[in-house]
Amino acid sequence: MKKLLFALFALTLFVSCSGSDKESTAPEKDYREENEQEIKDYITKNNLTAQRTDSGLYYIINEPGTGKQPTASSSVTVAYTGSFTSGKTFDQSSSAGITIPLKEVIQGWTEGIPLFKEGGNGTLLIPAHLGYGSRARPGIPAGSVLIFDVKLIKVN
Repeated sequence: MKKLLFALFALTLFVSCSGSDKESTAPEKDYREENEQEIKDYITKNNLTAQRTDSGLYYIINEPGTGKQPTASSSVTVAYTGSFTSGKTFDQSSSAGITIPLKEVIQGWTEGIPLFKEGGNGTLLIPAHLGYGSRARPGIPAGSVLIFDVKLIKVN
């Protein structure tokens, strides 16, 4: 069962990164402004202190970790819970985590996971343009802000 869940998660993340813009005839909607406000409101409502990267990724480092630090091309083992700003969980790994190459995930993970060292944990608040954009995915509406509580277990 664990292998099946990993395979579905990896496939979903891989397909999201490998899709061609030519496949869709509908124009992409830009959710940046509304996502930015949604993230700011979430941070305020939950009394969080987050940092923002130039790309628009917000992150909170609870524990930076002390081990190796991955790069955007690393393969990592990460335990995570994915939710929306409403608090509804859409995906979750086991506490043992999943192993996945950062080149094969959404851009928010490729950029955000390298902010931690092994043993580190925190939260990534990912706007749609760094996630799935204006394309809906099973259980994830188009334009969604994705919140991932992550723990970097290992850089492989």
